[in-house]
Amino acid sequence: MATAMAKGLVVAGVVKAGNITASDTYEGCRQRFTEMGAVSTESNSVVAKNSTVVFIAVKPNDVAAVLASIKDDLTAEHLVVSIAAGVTIATLASLTPEGTRIVRVMPNTPCLVQQVAAGVAKGPSATEADQALVISLFSAMGTALAVPEGKLDAVTGLSGSGPAYGYLAIEALADGGVRAGLPRAVALKLAAQTMLGAATMVLSTGKHPGQLKDEVCSPGGTTIAGVHALETAGFRAALMDAVVAASARAAELGKPGSA
Repeated sequence: MATAMAKGLVVAGVVKAGNITASDTYEGCRQRFTEMGAVSTESNSVVAKNSTVVFIAVKPNDVAAVLASIKDDLTAEHLVVSIAAGVTIATLASLTPEGTRIVRVMPNTPCLVQQVAAGVAKGPSATEADQALVISLFSAMGTALAVPEGKLDAVTGLSGSGPAYGYLAIEALADGGVRAGLPRAVALKLAAQTMLGAATMVLSTGKHPGQLKDEVCSPGGTTIAGVHALETAGFRAALMDAVVAASARAAELGKPGSA
């Protein structure tokens, strides 16, 4: 996720690669940052000393150790931005110097192709300008919306995990095309483009997806037959359950001792 964000910001032109410093214990990860022109290091402290905006892009159970390694380097000039699922602002504040400006973000991997969907919540010490800065950074890669922190677990379950649901849907559509007689390469390309087109229609027209669905379903036609099959299989309920399950898991990850 850290690599995807860094590349997305560089491609968007809002940050120069040379102004990014990234730390990782694994040489392979550091190499990916080096290849894009960023500074890479094994030291978290170096990142804090080289930066004013510090992204915490690690697994939730690694957050405490990472913040402990830079606590003495953080000053009033630093803005700490965490993308760790479930780790609350209160927890982050307890691991950083008093008054540290903190913003939590839940992005997703399509930031790599300038199509991020992110929720942003600021801590009590962060300013409106801090929140606006973070929103502007992620908006340069797609869409970023301010939400109350209490809604970030839901954002995690929806857009944070959502790309995986989309990939499953594209794969299943392509499999259906193959079952119906299409070559695999043709079926996959048509499936992916169809999902992209549907999403673009929702965003560009402003119409409710139900209305757009109705516009495709002619009486007694092929589409309504397919929609009926999906409803019989519990398609919508399955997607809703996926979002709820992922949101609940995000909340679990934020609890002390979770992994």
